[in-house]
Parts: sequence; structure tokens; C-alpha cells
Amino acid sequence: MAGFGRGALGLGLVAAAALLAASASAADGARAERAWLPDQGDGTYKNPVLAGDYSDPDAVRVGDAYYLVSSSFTNVPGLPILKSTDLVNWTIIGHALTAITPEAHHATPRRGGGVWAPAIRHRNGEFLIYYPDPDFGVFLVKAKDPAGPWSKPVLVDDRRGVIDPAPFWDDDGQGWLVTAFARSRAGFANVVTARRLNKAGDQAVGEAITLVEGDKHPKVATSQGPFPWMTTEGPKLYKRDGWYYLFTPSGSVKGGWQGVFRSRKLEGPYEGRNVLDQGRTQINGPHQGAWVSTPTGEDWFLHFQDADSYGRRVWLEPMAWKDGWPVIGEDKDGDGIGEPVLVHRKPASKTPSPRLALEDSDDFDGALSLAWQWNANPAADWADLKAAQGKLRLKSISSPENLWETGALLTQKLPAERFSATTRLDFAPKAVGERAGLVMFGSDYAWIGLQNTGAGPALVRVDRTGADKFQPERVEIIQAEAPTTVWLRMTAEPVVVADPPPDFSPYWPSMLRSLHAKVTLSYSLDGKTFTSVGQPFVSRPGRWVGSQIGLFAQAPAGTPSNTSTRIGWSDFDGFWVTP
Repeated sequence: MAGFGRGALGLGLVAAAALLAASASAADGARAERAWLPDQGDGTYKNPVLAGDYSDPDAVRVGDAYYLVSSSFTNVPGLPILKSTDLVNWTIIGHALTAITPEAHHATPRRGGGVWAPAIRHRNGEFLIYYPDPDFGVFLVKAKDPAGPWSKPVLVDDRRGVIDPAPFWDDDGQGWLVTAFARSRAGFANVVTARRLNKAGDQAVGEAITLVEGDKHPKVATSQGPFPWMTTEGPKLYKRDGWYYLFTPSGSVKGGWQGVFRSRKLEGPYEGRNVLDQGRTQINGPHQGAWVSTPTGEDWFLHFQDADSYGRRVWLEPMAWKDGWPVIGEDKDGDGIGEPVLVHRKPASKTPSPRLALEDSDDFDGALSLAWQWNANPAADWADLKAAQGKLRLKSISSPENLWETGALLTQKLPAERFSATTRLDFAPKAVGERAGLVMFGSDYAWIGLQNTGAGPALVRVDRTGADKFQPERVEIIQAEAPTTVWLRMTAEPVVVADPPPDFSPYWPSMLRSLHAKVTLSYSLDGKTFTSVGQPFVSRPGRWVGSQIGLFAQAPAGTPSNTSTRIGWSDFDGFWVTP
């Protein structure tokens, strides 16, 4: 059903029909008004080309189409696959993982774990994605069609702490798996190595050879002066004109630059330089991504920018070659170090694309939007799209009260810096304690919704600051005796917050501030007039991911519902995102 809802209970047929028509009109408006459109319609685009948290992007061109994959951490389905014909307008076409391996381990949300930075390649008629779980190793999945189905994951390299894998096949056909390391698991970092792959590409063999040790290289020139190579990771190995080029970011996730090392031999020695950093812009840490070439011979680079609560947004930069080195972005002073572009002409494309925005709104008719992800491997009974036509039914899942520990949380990436999200909730609890709502989720979170008390449903707002540190929640009762049907809305706008200096030096000045969402929570009893509740909530991102918006229904621990033999559900009638 298209719309914010189907009308309040008890309305006459005429009034109900009028409300349904108004709801359908509102839904059509939600589709027409998109929170973010990178294509400006005049032959130019504005960055970011992906305003959502598509972190650690990698991409490959096959024919006239480009395919992008990003890390997904604890979210399931994992490894989202996006498609474009012009590198600006993207569509989600599927996911490579229906569950995270090992499945039992990831039935609980392993915050900060799961699926880290992947790499996608096309070889011998197959799409290949190599991805790491820092606690278990590097895995490989394959597909003939990037929209799926994808094969079950195969363990390629079982070394703990190996991250950011990228395969490379040399001219002689020998395959290599290039990786970095997570200090938290491996005990060291700032090192890039390569291991040979077997002929099938599904097993790393032999000892690793070291390509780059950041600590042993001289300081590198940046727009902020000389910096040591630190947190050197995210490697991608390419070959051009007899040179091996190792694209690798350095300088920390939020700060830093895009480095490139080159050598005449794969095993080195490598010399490195900085080819893209913040420069005079406000775009912190532009790095880690993919070099792609168009059918017309242009070179472009996709990378992320860590935007705190808004996640690692994807930027598209022009790329040129100068004296055997790539220059990414706009090099205004000719020193070989580019800076990010805000607006630029679109890549030349043989297949024009309409202006597109990624999916966000969902009318729950038939299939769940590809924008949705759970926070852990889901059980089969968590959601139902058939129980009530045009509605998403979420079972009240027995889970910890703290949503940080809850996998049965259905979320999306933030679609833009400014947006509103609205849903209609029909609450059908069977036990005291059940609750459901609309949430802005992260290591701090806030939600608005209904909770079943001994006296019946109550309309509540719940805030939990320090969810990742297991701090208590604060509950505000808005209406002690509430109807079972209510419209819920959150409206977000960006806010800049001052941060203390990081625990290392030197660092980029941009690391002294962070970008978050200031969120107003509101409700309506008729779908027309909304009342805001309390002071705005300021978001905080999760572990390696941005904040997320979502829906949930739960039977929380510490209440009779958690162990009840009979629990209820909540029906969500539409989810609409507007600017």
C-alpha cells in the first residue's frame, strides 16, 4: 500500500477513502522528492555520488556497466552490490551474502566485526568478491550475475587479522592476494603483503612477501606538511606500462591521504607518494577506493570520506597521469597532489543514465527494499510481508533491552544530511513489556514508539546515551494511555560537534570536529498533524559504521514478554523518506 497509512480506525468509509487518497499522494511525493541526487541534470555531478554509508568501496567495469561493492560489517544481507552506467547514478541490485560466516557466531551483532573492506573483480566470465572477517580470515564468493545468486563463502586465507584483501593477476597468469593487517587482531599494522593464489584463486599458498612497511618509508609530502606513513592499509595492486602500482590509503581513517607506491617488480622495492588529500577543501580523509577506466579511455577514482554519523560516503574524482604517477582530483598548484572536487563534469558514457537516487522509501508491497539490512544473521520468523497486505510485520523478538545488543533491528543507511522518515505503526502486543518503534541507531540512540504496560499501550520516547558502554536508557512517557495505531516521524539535519585531539600526532585539523545528525522525533494520531517530543537528539555513529535509521519490535529482557509463551507483533504501514 502506498502511503503513510491506511486511515485511523473507526473512520467512516468516505473519510477513510479521503485519508487513503491523501496518503497515496504523500507517498508519490516521497518518491518524487529524493533526499539526495548527485546528477545535476546539466552534464555535471556533485559529490558525494553515494551519500549513504557505502564504506571501503571497490568497483569494476564489465562492458559498459560498473559494479561497486562495499563493506557491511554486522549488517545482513551483506556486501551490497550497486550498478551504474556512468559512475554517478547508482542502483542497488543485490547482496553477495545472505548471512555472515560463521553463521552461529554472527547470530549476535558483533559490533565492529563481520565483513570488512572487500574487492570485486571479473575474471573468466565470473564476478569474484574477496572479503575479510578480521577474526576468521579472507573469504571468496562468486557469481555469473552480479545480482546473484552468489556462491557460499570459501575461506581463502585463515590468518587472523588479515584485512582489505585485493586479488591481482600478473601477465604470466599468477594470482596474488594483497592484504593489510588490523593491529587489534594481528598485533601489528601499517604493513602491506602479498601471497600467491592457487590456479582456482580460492586458496592463498606459500609465505607472504612484504611489499610496503610504512614505518620504514620516509615521510611523505602532504598539503599539511610532511607526515609519516601510518595506518597504511586498503591496498589495490594494478599494472600499467610495466609498472606495478599499489594504491593504498594512509594517515588514519578520518584524516589522511590516498597514497600510491610503484615499482618495476612486484616484490619491490616500492617508492611512494601522496596523490590526493584534503588540500584547501573541507573534505577530510579522501582515500581508499577503486581506479576504474571508462570505455572511452577516461580514468576515474572512487573513494570514501568518513563523515562520522553519516558514515563513509563515496566520492568520484577525475584521475590523470603525470610523469608516470596518477593525480586524483583537482591539482590546482601542479604539485602532483590533487584535492577533492565538489562539482565536475560527468564521465563520458556510452550508455546514458537517468537521474537516479538509491532506494530508501518502501511501501512494503510484496518484497522488502534492498536498502534494508538486519543487524545480525536473521531468523526466518523476524519479519513477514504476507501476514497483512502492504504491511511489514515484525515479531516481538526476545532480545536484550539495549538495542546495541539486538540483531532484530531492521535499518538503513542515512540517505542524506537532511531528511525526514515517517512510518505508521499498528501495535498488537500480547505480553507486558513488548515495544516497537522508529529509531535513530548508533552507539547513542533514540527511538519513538509504543510500549505495552500493565495499563495497556503507552506512547514513549526512549534515549540511550552510551549504548556501547551499556549505560541505562531514559524513558519519557508521552501518553500513558495511547491508541494502538500511531504515525511516527524523525527529521534530521546536520550539526558539527567539536572533538578532542586524537591520541596520535601529527593529525589533520579536520579531526577536531565531527558531523552528526540533530534529530527531532515526533508523532501523529491522524497522519496529518505531528507533535514533536522533547529536545533534539544528536546522533553518534556505530563501530566503523555511520548511524542508521530503522524499525524494530522486541520483547526486551527484564519484562514478562521476554519469556512469555505468546508474544505479539507490530505492523509497519509504509516507510517514507523525504528531503
